[in-house]
Amino acid sequence: MITLKEAVATLQASGSTQKASEMASHHKVSRLYLGVQNAALDAAVKTWRADMTLDERLTLASDLWDSNIHEGRMAAAKLLVQARIKPDDAAWALITSWVPQTDTNAIAEQVCNAGSRRLLTNPSRIDELEGWTISDHAWTKRAALMMTLPWTKLNNPKPADFALRERVLGWAGDYTADQTWLIQTAVSGWLRELGRHDAPRVWAFLDAHGDNMKPSQRKDASRNLPPR
Repeated sequence: MITLKEAVATLQASGSTQKASEMASHHKVSRLYLGVQNAALDAAVKTWRADMTLDERLTLASDLWDSNIHEGRMAAAKLLVQARIKPDDAAWALITSWVPQTDTNAIAEQVCNAGSRRLLTNPSRIDELEGWTISDHAWTKRAALMMTLPWTKLNNPKPADFALRERVLGWAGDYTADQTWLIQTAVSGWLRELGRHDAPRVWAFLDAHGDNMKPSQRKDASRNLPPR
């Protein structure tokens, strides 16, 4: 079992004071930054994951998150980025408990990356995400789209995949009424990815909702679309 103290010591050994200062300035959230490069963070997480049982990993992930160290929270989510975790109810519960606490793009991206793996294994969890779409917390609202990104990238979607995708497009349509940058970019990013695989559906969305989007975000959403 790797303890929180040991894990933090490993991260600190790879840190840089200068990098920590740069990260604090970039993320603009008051918390401890160790200045660990992504490659070193990934290497540490890979080693920890290989040496622990699932229960031990969940415990360390929870402790790292609660440390409120930037790299600790990044590592916590990375520990749970795995296609196969059985059983995974505890992992899903832990990941979703983090969503309302996210406050930076880097951490949110890692949490959503972990969550999307668990959603792929059990798409019925989409029902829980639907409740996030009316959250007052913008990062939670955004996570509902970000965790469903894998459905924008399917080459051969099945009927159930189309149904889930249409459900999320309904959320995205409602989101266009929210003019905050965080939500607008989430919508445009989701559509941009879908445009690689289903351009007609994205054009239809833009015809219906594009006027509610900021011009720059509509342009971003159509980046991968062929001309009509």
